[in-house]
Amino acid sequence: LAQAVLACRNFVRATEARDNSEMKVCLLLCVAVFSVSALSFDENDAKNRPVSKVITLLKDMLKQLEKEAAEDEEIYDKMACWCETNDKEKTKAIADAEAKIEDLTTKIEELTAASARLNTEIKNLESEVAKNQESLDKATAIREKQLAEFNAEEKDLLESISALKAAITVLSKHQGGAFLQLPSSHILGVAATIQHEMQKHAALLQGVITPSQRRAAASFVQAPQDYFDAKPTFKQSYAPQSGEIFGILTQMLETFEANLSQSQKEEMANQKAYEDLKAAKEEEIAAGQEQIDKKTAELADTDEKNAQAKEDIEDTKKSLSADEEFLMMLKEKCSMTDKEWEERQKTRQLEMEAVSKALAVLSGDDAHDLFTRTFNPALLQVDRQDSRRARASQLLSSVAKRLNNPKLSNLAYRVRLDAFTRVKKAIDDMVAQLLKEKADEIKHKDFCTDEFNTNQLQTEKKEREKKDLIAKIEDLEMTIKSLAEAIEKLKGEIAEMQVQMKRAGEDREKENKEFQTTVADQRETQKLLKAALNVLQDFYGKKAAFMQQHKQEPAGPPPPPGFEAYKKNAASGGVMKMIQEIINDAKAMEAEAIRSEEDAQKAYEDFVKETNASIEAKSKEIVNKSELKAKAEGELVETKEAKEAVMLELEQLSNYNAELHQSCDFILKNFDLRQTARDEEIEALKQAKAILSGAKFEEFLQQA
Repeated sequence: LAQAVLACRNFVRATEARDNSEMKVCLLLCVAVFSVSALSFDENDAKNRPVSKVITLLKDMLKQLEKEAAEDEEIYDKMACWCETNDKEKTKAIADAEAKIEDLTTKIEELTAASARLNTEIKNLESEVAKNQESLDKATAIREKQLAEFNAEEKDLLESISALKAAITVLSKHQGGAFLQLPSSHILGVAATIQHEMQKHAALLQGVITPSQRRAAASFVQAPQDYFDAKPTFKQSYAPQSGEIFGILTQMLETFEANLSQSQKEEMANQKAYEDLKAAKEEEIAAGQEQIDKKTAELADTDEKNAQAKEDIEDTKKSLSADEEFLMMLKEKCSMTDKEWEERQKTRQLEMEAVSKALAVLSGDDAHDLFTRTFNPALLQVDRQDSRRARASQLLSSVAKRLNNPKLSNLAYRVRLDAFTRVKKAIDDMVAQLLKEKADEIKHKDFCTDEFNTNQLQTEKKEREKKDLIAKIEDLEMTIKSLAEAIEKLKGEIAEMQVQMKRAGEDREKENKEFQTTVADQRETQKLLKAALNVLQDFYGKKAAFMQQHKQEPAGPPPPPGFEAYKKNAASGGVMKMIQEIINDAKAMEAEAIRSEEDAQKAYEDFVKETNASIEAKSKEIVNKSELKAKAEGELVETKEAKEAVMLELEQLSNYNAELHQSCDFILKNFDLRQTARDEEIEALKQAKAILSGAKFEEFLQQA
């Protein structure tokens, strides 16, 4: 025993410069050796060789350590396999998810652009179909109006033609001197027909009935009976012959029939043009509607694919986030497992070396002989319970003072008073509580480490998202600004074109008024000149009616000279020629004014058409840019909301980080110190319990 004590003392001195854990193991071995001398047993126990029991215990400890080492190695191999497999799988899954997110993002952008394009095309097609339908409706309304006007005109002309034919029939039966036999009612009916038709169709008959014919007709209407009296009146002396009335009626009939024929031809042409226009518009409407249906179906398919892609990208992002968190946890856990494996291997190796050395010391031949000679049960002293209580209380008090632990002080006091059973139970309870606190503190430390790492990774991730969102917001604001400026510029251009078109319309209206005045003046001039020319032609166109009559002169002196032969004024021909030239010049000026008016009207219509086309194009561009601007504004609102959400998450992460520091800083900073102190408490409690169970530690503690 003395040699074993000496060996333990030398081994402790040799290991003082090494690891504390190795020294603690050695101390435990020495405690085990010294505990042999402190045990109290009877004669039968002495025969069982207590040193042999210690050796057996040491061998069992060595086997248990080897078994635990094998179990740890198996656990570590499984953990290493798990780490390697899951690391590869999650790394690949993260890479695949990032690639898939990139592909889905591109796909979503393409589908969104296609959806916007299809919406614009559908709106344009619907606008085009609506315009075609509106044009068709307008054309139909115009056609109905034309048809109604034609029917009314045709009815009027047919009635007029019927009336004229009846009047001509009446007059034709009594030509050739038979007018005296006409009933007065027939004559009045013919006169009423002429008056009614000339008033009703004055515009149509203008230029067809000559002024002389109008005067003859007017005279006939005023006094139809005077035209057919047996004896001519003064009015009838210069009235046209009866056949002139018949000729006027015939001419009016031919004019009405020709106008009716022309109206019917125009009606047929208008009907054909309308049918052609209707067929073309209906074809355009059908084609446009077909395109709308086709693009609507394509839009629905595109929106469905876009929605599916958005759902896929959200699911992929969630899966990616979960994989990243799992990989982070995996790396942390595997790293801690590697460190723990190395520490456990090192500690267990030192423990096995200490046990092996102690076993070698106790199992030697010299030690066996020495134990045989010196180990005498009769020399052992049985300790009293009071002395063991005192020693245990003294040990607990010294440790309590050193660690400043009131619980140990209370336990030391209870050791002096209570029975061994209650004290041992209290010691066991305290040891269990300390072990539980130690495990909870280790768990809390691991939790703090994991949470700090997770918080840091999530904060870095959210900071990147915040940076990306800020850049996106700036880009969207720049896009919205440029679109707004472009829209305002287009609106200004449209307003300017509308002003120019309004001014052109006012100028055109003014020019048209001037044209109407010019044409009216020219026609009035022509009318006056024609009237003057007709008067001159009526007079100078006839042969001289004054002829001298030669009578046989009576016998006697000759009479004085008579009138000279009547001659036309020599200047009359030049005057009529000049009037005709002036009339021709007036017609030429009228024709030139009409051509100028037509050219100006065509130029104005072309200008209006081009301006309207430009306004329509710019309006469509405004609509497109407004849609893009609205979309960008909506995306800006969503991005700002996303940014606010990220800022809120960063604030929550920061608050949680502060909470972690409050909860974990003390534990992490004092973890080793607290663990060492708690281990010392546990060791002291175990020693006290051992003392209460019969072991002596005074000499061991003094030497240690």
